[in-house]
Amino acid sequence: MPDFDGRPDGPIPAAAANAGGAEARADERRFRVYTLTVFSVGVLTAVAVSLWLPFHGSAELWWIGPVLALSFLLAEQLGINVDVRSGISWTISFTEIPLVIGFFVAPFEVVLAAHLVAGISTLLVRRVSGRVLYNAGAFLLEITSAFAVAGLVERIMGTTEMTWPAALAGTLTAPLTSTLLALAAVRPLRRRMRIGTALRLTGRILVVGFVNASVGLSGYLVIAGTANAWPLVLAVFAGLSALYWAYSDLLREQRDMEALSDVSLMVARSGQQAAARPASGADDLAAGVNVSEWQTIAERIKDQLSAGRVVLRLRLEPTADMRAVVAGEPMPTADLPADDPMLRLPGSHVRHFRITEANSDIAAGLLSRGAQEALVVPLRSANQLLGVVEAHDRLSRWRGFGKYDVQLLGTMASHLATALDNRRLVATLRHDAYHDPLTGLLNRPGFRQVAREPLAEHPDSAVLRIDLDVFSAVSDALGYAWADRMVVAAGRRLRDALGPDVPLARLEGASFAALLTGVRGQDVHDVADRLRAQLSVPYPVDRLTVEANAMVGYASAADDDTLDHGDVDGLLQRADVAVRATRGGEEVRGYVPSMGQIFLRRFQMVTQFRQAIEEGQVSVHYQPKVSLPSKQVLGVEALVRWQHPEFGRLDPDEFVPAVEAAGLGGVLTGFVLEQSLIRVRKWMDEGLRISVAVNLSVRNLADEDFPAKVVEALRKFGVPPELLTFELTESGVMADPQKALPILRELHGLGIVLAVDDFGTGYSSLAYLRQLPVDEVKIDKSFVLGMGTDLGDLAVVRSIVELGHSLGLAVVAEGVEEDVARDQLEAMGCDVAQGYLISRPLAEDRLEAWLQARTARSTGRKMETVLTLLT
Repeated sequence: MPDFDGRPDGPIPAAAANAGGAEARADERRFRVYTLTVFSVGVLTAVAVSLWLPFHGSAELWWIGPVLALSFLLAEQLGINVDVRSGISWTISFTEIPLVIGFFVAPFEVVLAAHLVAGISTLLVRRVSGRVLYNAGAFLLEITSAFAVAGLVERIMGTTEMTWPAALAGTLTAPLTSTLLALAAVRPLRRRMRIGTALRLTGRILVVGFVNASVGLSGYLVIAGTANAWPLVLAVFAGLSALYWAYSDLLREQRDMEALSDVSLMVARSGQQAAARPASGADDLAAGVNVSEWQTIAERIKDQLSAGRVVLRLRLEPTADMRAVVAGEPMPTADLPADDPMLRLPGSHVRHFRITEANSDIAAGLLSRGAQEALVVPLRSANQLLGVVEAHDRLSRWRGFGKYDVQLLGTMASHLATALDNRRLVATLRHDAYHDPLTGLLNRPGFRQVAREPLAEHPDSAVLRIDLDVFSAVSDALGYAWADRMVVAAGRRLRDALGPDVPLARLEGASFAALLTGVRGQDVHDVADRLRAQLSVPYPVDRLTVEANAMVGYASAADDDTLDHGDVDGLLQRADVAVRATRGGEEVRGYVPSMGQIFLRRFQMVTQFRQAIEEGQVSVHYQPKVSLPSKQVLGVEALVRWQHPEFGRLDPDEFVPAVEAAGLGGVLTGFVLEQSLIRVRKWMDEGLRISVAVNLSVRNLADEDFPAKVVEALRKFGVPPELLTFELTESGVMADPQKALPILRELHGLGIVLAVDDFGTGYSSLAYLRQLPVDEVKIDKSFVLGMGTDLGDLAVVRSIVELGHSLGLAVVAEGVEEDVARDQLEAMGCDVAQGYLISRPLAEDRLEAWLQARTARSTGRKMETVLTLLT
C-alpha cells in the first residue's frame, strides 16, 4: 500500500532557501489542510461504518486482535518500497493477507485497531514523525472503505455471513483507497506526476493486492476446510515471499539503472552545454559552471537513495575551494573546517558511517551535519581530489542505507568523477586551443571567435596588427628564450595599455592583434600610435637593455563596404597589409584599398607561375661573358624572364623572390636547369662545348635529394657535368652551413663547377670561403659600377681579385658597362668580364645570331660558355 514515509516537499536547498522559502511554507500549509481533511473524514467514516456493521464479539478476540496486529506489522516490514521522485514512497506490502483473513475472524473495530497500531508503529520505527496524522487518516479510510464495500457485497448477495467474494472485493478496496489518497496529495504539494506513471503504479498495486488477497483467502479457506493443511499454505506463502523479494531486487536494479542513466545524461548534457559556450579572454576552466545543473543532479541522487540530504562538494576550479551543493534538508552549518575527517578520506570507495558505531572524530563530523548516518565517497581524478559526495539519513527503510545504496552511490560517484575530470580536461583543451601558451593571450582562432560578435554588433570597430620588429634579430643574437621574454613583456605592455576587456591576441612570433570597438578614424590612429610608442621603449632583459621598434597597421570596418559584418579574417588581412606598408618608413598606417593591389598582384603571380611555365610565358635569356684580356667569348649567363598576359613584362626582382617565398623555388630551378641543358645539348650537336650555370636557392641547398635530381637531368640530356656550373650566394650557404656544405661537396665531386655569386656582400666571406668547394667567385656588380669614381670600391675589387687568385679560384666581374672599368679589371688580372659593355641579355634566337657574329672571326676555335641563373 502506498504511504508517506518521508517529507515529500522537504526543506529546500540552502542555496535556494531565500528564493523558495515562501513557496515551501505555502506548500506545507496546503498539505496540513489536506492532512486534517483526510484524518477528519477517516474518523467520521469509521464511526459511521462501526454503527452500520453489527459487532460480533467472542472470547477469542483477546488473542485474535494482537495476532492480527502482529501480522499487519510483519507484513509492513516485509514490504517492497518503490520511491517516487514526487516524495511519495509506494510500499507494496503483504497487508492484504491479514486483512482478508480479518474479514472472517474479527469484527470491523478489531481489524481497524490492529491495522492502526501496526501502521503507526512502523512509521515511528522508521522515524517518519512528520506524517503520522495523515497516515493515520489514510489507515482509517483504508479499513473503513474495505469493510463498507464488503458489507455492500454481502447485501447484494443477500447474505449476512462473510463470503469470499465480499472479502476479496473489500481487500482490493483498501490499496485502491490509499493510492487515490496519495495521488490526491500530489496536487497540494505541487509535485509533478504523469498520468501514465500514476496509472501504471495503481495497476501494479491492484495486481499485487489481488495476488496477496487470493493467496490469503485461499490459505484461510484451505486451513478452515481441510485438517493439517497449514504446512501447504505456509509453503505457498514462502514461495510467494521469495517471488516478491526477487521482484523487489529486479525492480531496485531497474530503478538504480534508470537513476544512473539520468545522472549520467545530466552530467553529459551540462558538459556539452559548457563546451558549446564561446571562448573568452577569461579563464575557461571556470567558464560554463552552472550550480543549478549540479543542484538537479544532487536532487536526483537524493530521490533515488531516499536520503534526507545529499551534499555535493565540488572543486569546480583547479585552485579554488570546494563549493557545496545541497539537496534536501539544509545543513546546520554552512562551512566545515578544512580538517573535517569526512572530507579527508583516502581512496575513492564508499564509506558507511553510523553515529552509534563511528569513532569520536567521525561522530563529531556527523553531529556537525545533523545526521545519524552517512554514505561518503571521494571524487578523484588520477592525481587530484575533485570533490566529495555525502548522503545523510535514509528515510524509506528503518534499517538505514543498505548494500544496494552503497553500490549505487559508488557507481554514480565514479561517473561523476569521470565527468568532472573530463570537463576539466575539455576546459583545459579548450583554453589551450584558443590561447597562446607563451603569453596567455588569445591566439588567432581564439581572437577570431571572440571578436566576431562584437565586430558584428559595432560597425565602428577596428582591428590593429602590431609587429615588434626585433624578434628575429634577438633570436639570432641571444636565442629564442630571450626573444620569448621580450614577447611576454610586449604582451603585458599591450594588455596594460588596452585594459582587460579589449580582445588581444598573439598571432605568431612577435605579432599581436587587438579589436577596438566604437572607435574610428583619427581615434584609431591615436590609439595605434600610443601602442607603438609604448612597445618601442627599450626592454630590460636581465642585465641587458634591448632597443626595440614597433609597427602598427589597422583596418576599420566602417571604412570598407566590401566586408561583411563580423569578418574578422578580412580585417586582419587588411591590417596585415597596412603593417607591411609601414616598411617604407611610416610606423603607423591605416589600410587603404590601393595597398591591396600590390599584394593581390603578388598573389596572382605566385598562383599562376606553374601555368605560366606550361603556357610558355616564362623563358630563359642569356648574357655572354668574355675573358680578359683576350676578349674571347667564354660563356653566357641565363636570366629568367616572364611575359605576363595581364601585367606585361615582369622584372625578375619582383617575381623571383615571391616565387621562392611561396616554396616554388625548386620548380623555377628545375625549369631553368632543363632549358639550359637542352640548349647545351643543341650546342653539343653543333660541335660546340658550352657549359651552363644555374643558381641554387636556399631550398636547393637544404634538399638532400637535389644532387640525385641533377644527375638524372644530366643523364637525360646527355650533358657531361663539367659543362654545368651552379652559382650560389653567400647568404644561401650561410643560412644553414651544416646542410649546405655536404650537398655542395657532393655536387663538386660529380665534376660540376661551383661559383660564389655576389661575392663581397656577405658577412662571412673570408671565414667560409676556404671551406667552400668552389671554383670561381663573382664580384658583385655594385663594386664594379662604383670603382671608377670611388676609391673604396676600387680597393675592394682589387682585394677580391687577389684573394681569389691566392686561393686558386677564377674571378668573374659582373656589371661591366664602360671601357674604363674593363681596362681597370684587365690591369688587376681579373679573369672574366660580364655586363652591358659586352652584351645585354638575349633571347635564344638573338643569342645564336650574336654568337655567329662573334665566332665568324675565330673559326675553328673551341668556345667555352658559362651560363648562370639570375638570383
